[in-house]
Amino acid sequence: MIDSRRLLPAVLPLTMFAFAAPVFAQEEQEHSTLTIGVGGAYVPSYEGSDDYRAMPIAQARGKVHDFAFWMRGPSLYVDAIPNRDETGLDFQLGPMVNVRFDRTSRKQIKDNQIRALGKLDTAVEVGGFVGIGKTGVFTSAYDNLSARIAVSKDVAGAHESYVITPAIEYFTPLSTTSFVGLGLSAEYVGKKYGRYYYDVDAAGSVASGLPTYADAGTGSGFKKLSLNVSGGKSLSGDLRKGWALFAVGGYSRLLGDYADSPIVAIAGSRNQWVGAVGVGYTF
Repeated sequence: MIDSRRLLPAVLPLTMFAFAAPVFAQEEQEHSTLTIGVGGAYVPSYEGSDDYRAMPIAQARGKVHDFAFWMRGPSLYVDAIPNRDETGLDFQLGPMVNVRFDRTSRKQIKDNQIRALGKLDTAVEVGGFVGIGKTGVFTSAYDNLSARIAVSKDVAGAHESYVITPAIEYFTPLSTTSFVGLGLSAEYVGKKYGRYYYDVDAAGSVASGLPTYADAGTGSGFKKLSLNVSGGKSLSGDLRKGWALFAVGGYSRLLGDYADSPIVAIAGSRNQWVGAVGVGYTF
């Protein structure tokens, strides 16, 4: 069984480990569908690390009576507006929740200096999102372009701050058996977030040997930008049903005071890479 505690925030850039449901959304008239997938990912051991580790991942997306839901790493989105517009427009609005496991287990961290800082609490970020999508945009009647912004706040007493996540995604089918996709996203965080994950206090400096650092908690700002590419290939002859293989690669760059933290600049790297492969089944 997959250990959900291992779904690190580094998997959040795997937004394109999505499934082909949106690619043929206009043609597919079924009002309820489900796609589930499992695979393996190679990710940083914590956000800002230059050490990498392999881990299992699980994803799902679908719709129930035209109400869509999807996962993005350890995030769940539920669209409260049913997808029934025959023009291909999809207005999105609904709740979302994200569980952030960054540095919550010392076993996940390879760097001795970061391990010496101690483990952090799990953050549960609850909020909502709004967006719009369009099927049939550039390459065919079935490509899909969407943009959304999510706003959430930690309610579990970890970083106790807010996270704003704008994202743009584009999918296009190459045939009924394959597709490619591209995604661009960012994260804007509050000052308590930077203080919790990137500052180093005096006690932490003594334990780890890293210099003290408090700049990341002085204000809110953009923490990172992420770019992802993906592809999928049906094993059953049709991406809308049966088995399919998927792959994704992603790059994120930490920004500003967050990248200047010794947790990143000395012990890690502002350049973050992720990769994943998996298999999914659409019912």
